[in-house]
Amino acid sequence: MSAIQPAAWVVGTFDTKAAELDYLAGLLRAAGVRVVTVDIGTRSAPGVADIEARAVASHHPRGGSAVFEPTDRGEAVIAMGDALAALVRERLAAGEIQGMLGVGGSGGSSMIAPAMRLLPIGVPKLLVSTMAAGDVSAYVGVVDMTLMYPVTDIAGLNRLSRTILANAAHALAGMLQHRAPVDHAQDKPSIGLTMFGVTTPCVQAVRGLLSDGFDTQVFHANGAGGRTLEALAAAGMLRAVVDITTTEVGQHLLGGVCDAGPNRLDAAARHGLPWVGSVGALDMINWGARDTVPARHQDRTFHVHNANVTLMRSNAQELEAAARRIAEQLNRASGPVRLLLPLGGLSMIDAPGQPFHDPAADAALFDTLARLFIASDTHRLIRLPHHINDPAFSAAVAEQLRAVLA
Repeated sequence: MSAIQPAAWVVGTFDTKAAELDYLAGLLRAAGVRVVTVDIGTRSAPGVADIEARAVASHHPRGGSAVFEPTDRGEAVIAMGDALAALVRERLAAGEIQGMLGVGGSGGSSMIAPAMRLLPIGVPKLLVSTMAAGDVSAYVGVVDMTLMYPVTDIAGLNRLSRTILANAAHALAGMLQHRAPVDHAQDKPSIGLTMFGVTTPCVQAVRGLLSDGFDTQVFHANGAGGRTLEALAAAGMLRAVVDITTTEVGQHLLGGVCDAGPNRLDAAARHGLPWVGSVGALDMINWGARDTVPARHQDRTFHVHNANVTLMRSNAQELEAAARRIAEQLNRASGPVRLLLPLGGLSMIDAPGQPFHDPAADAALFDTLARLFIASDTHRLIRLPHHINDPAFSAAVAEQLRAVLA
């Protein structure tokens, strides 16, 4: 462990934003925070920051020349971002970083955000970025990064920028000086659960049944939520997964907006985490507002969830494809697996009298899973006559989770 005292890092391009970065660092120091300034400018003079640009660049696998020799600015920026990430990994391992505050435009944000994402969840990370008013998923990934839009460009101090940057500095100071209180839940093993609005009764009931012995962490199965769950599983931060809502598998195959990518169910398939789950909300593919639904789907059955969310009923062919993917992933799992099938329906709107009630389509899902899922002493397929939101189904899920962890 390094003898250097942990500090908040203030990171940016001192060749273009020195006044803003020094202002932020000064406010943090005035608030009682130890600060280390880090320069990632590709044209900076020496001596402007505690960790100079050339010291950062030296952490690139090919050395500082990878940053400073290219004549193409984009190539240099990419190389400096890689160097910063390597430096952050090194100093994190030494316990030297307790939080990070960065400022940048598109180039600076592209360098800072990947390094920020290396900080563990719970470590304060705040990026003031001119890119924060648009789609920020490329910057945030699946970590607890805070983005702040600076309103003006980051091009000198003025009345407005001083106010906004001061808010950013004081926000980071508050995060560093006022940590979440420790409670008894931190002594319990963490369980990840997946939920949609249409599977909420099931998941909430399961949470209630498990809350005495587990710290239950619920993830919205909206794409980002599934990626977050898988990332926490890969990082060893979960004891087991209660994957009630696997809708993201179908979303990925059909191009829905709640796509978690191709690695969904990796918690079981690659990492062997105990997995108890179901097929919640696979009856639907999510799109945006009604007029955003691809034209090729216009003859399908839809349910307008709200002004910005349109649900499309999955058909038998699509459910068969989802079943194949789920079976493939779960068959690879080295840990215990319990796949519970709710024969009475997959979601709140897949029940008698509801718009997505389609037993024939659901049967294609159930039958394909029954045919392809490889059962064993550790891998079990359990067919239940209940709807997914029936209390009896929730009780069965909780019972199976306790059994695999016994």
